[in-house]
Amino acid sequence: MPYSPALEPATGDTDERRRLILLAGATGGVGLAAVAVPFLSSLQPSERARAAGASVEVDIGDIAPGATKVVAWRGKPVWIMRRTPHMLAALAGLDAKLADPDSRQHQQPEYARNAQRSIHPEVFVGIGICTHLGCSPGEVAAGSNNQSVGDDWQGGFFCPCHGSTFDLAGRVYKNKPAPTNLEVPPHRYLSASKLLIGEDGAI
Repeated sequence: MPYSPALEPATGDTDERRRLILLAGATGGVGLAAVAVPFLSSLQPSERARAAGASVEVDIGDIAPGATKVVAWRGKPVWIMRRTPHMLAALAGLDAKLADPDSRQHQQPEYARNAQRSIHPEVFVGIGICTHLGCSPGEVAAGSNNQSVGDDWQGGFFCPCHGSTFDLAGRVYKNKPAPTNLEVPPHRYLSASKLLIGEDGAI
């Protein structure tokens, strides 16, 4: 077909077409972003999923020696205690007073089946719920004047509901209502100061 100037689009039409293409592209990009953001957010675990068992990452770098941080996992309080050398030494002579000093009952992952019931001796991770009827024990320091724990108390946890006592590794004393040691949840270290509660894995 021979060339004819009449077949060329008018300059005004070309400019208008470009504007419409750019406008359609921009509108499509905004629409795509509007859909993508909620979609990507939906891939993150919801509050309900986290409460049901999703792992919880905890910064433990700010826990002072002798102090405890409490976080929630599966709707339960999890204690993270940084034990001092003195607190660790107090665990050594308690075996004769404990119902399960060697953690033979399955209340902890295999890597926490030791005298400290922990991966690293100085950091204890335990679920703060009494294994008797589900009350929440409180920490009682060594030398406390709390007569419910006895004069030779080396520090640990006392459940005021029915009098169960646990040492600083969550091991239950003999002749107490609680039948087993406190539970140690699955956990692993992401770094020296980051702990992931809810997952076993490389230590």
